[in-house]
Amino acid sequence: VTAALLRAARYDVVGITLQLYNHGEATRRQGACCAGQDIHDARRVAADLDIPHYVLDYESRFRNEVIDAFVGSYMRGETPIPCVTCNQSVKFTDLLAMSEQLGAAALATGHYVMSRERRDGSGNRELLTPRDLSRDQSYFLYATSQAQVNFLRFPLGALSKQETRELAMSLGLSVAHKADSQDICFVPGGRYQDIILRLRPDALERGEIVHSDGRVLGRHDGVMNFTVGQRRGLGLAEGEPLYVLRIDAARRRVIVGSKAELLQRVVPLRGVNWLGDEPICAANGRQVYVKLRSTRPPAAAMLLVAENEMNVILDDAEPAVAPGQACVFYERPGCGARVLGGGIIGREAALGGDATTHPSPREISLKSEYV
Repeated sequence: VTAALLRAARYDVVGITLQLYNHGEATRRQGACCAGQDIHDARRVAADLDIPHYVLDYESRFRNEVIDAFVGSYMRGETPIPCVTCNQSVKFTDLLAMSEQLGAAALATGHYVMSRERRDGSGNRELLTPRDLSRDQSYFLYATSQAQVNFLRFPLGALSKQETRELAMSLGLSVAHKADSQDICFVPGGRYQDIILRLRPDALERGEIVHSDGRVLGRHDGVMNFTVGQRRGLGLAEGEPLYVLRIDAARRRVIVGSKAELLQRVVPLRGVNWLGDEPICAANGRQVYVKLRSTRPPAAAMLLVAENEMNVILDDAEPAVAPGQACVFYERPGCGARVLGGGIIGREAALGGDATTHPSPREISLKSEYV
């Protein structure tokens, strides 16, 4: 539909599809993206629209930059988010560079996000949440650089998914009723453990399941089978419901405890990408709204810098804050909200102290400024 809209607006459109992987039934599974069926669908649409279409083989690059990073993250006891890595590396670095080499004026995608030129006269563009918040994909684009934002266009950001389908039907496109992409594209059937074991057979290292009070409650077959906040599948027969609180991959330990112990106010970040038009002042911080998972609503928080590290201080504690997931910053909640950047959730906050009952940001002594 993106290509059709641009074609109708009399732009000179070239279609590009990335072949990222190819392993058996995953390429034919409904609800998967970037799979073999997608290539055939894209080729058919390009023919219908009478535009050139090229398939670029990025399998090796995708394996090195995305799949290997995904596996490594799980082995460290994290819960990775490969779509961010893919956008950051393969799609908006390699593909964007190729678009520029072709002399293109812009790279347009079908993401549900909006962008517009800033009102400060700088000529730079900014990312905004889409009109249809149920399809919001801004969470996966926080790592986009300013130069990339300036080159990207998102024609579907002002449409709902239903309106997009209706456009596809009115244009006679064969993909009008195609199933939504839902799973991680390279994980057949949603079983990420199979991918990890295929690439890292040593991943099944047994270890202990330990209560937060120090008691050893049981054994497990590998930390890759757990994520922070998990309740089901622990194989424990305790009187109270238990949840995964932390994963100590180095010691092969899964630490469990009560639901109340999952609550966290201080969220440490690494690999922060800032898209704001002014630096965060270390003395006062920056009030923002953050999403800690793609499906969670934005929560009010303060961005702060301490000991040369960035932390988010949530106004209200959140449960199951998982290392490896993204924490994305917004200027406000709702549609049309500016994306200010984000980072990867780390393990330990530089602010120290109890992550649940940490003092207010005004009481914290800060020593540096994040630029």
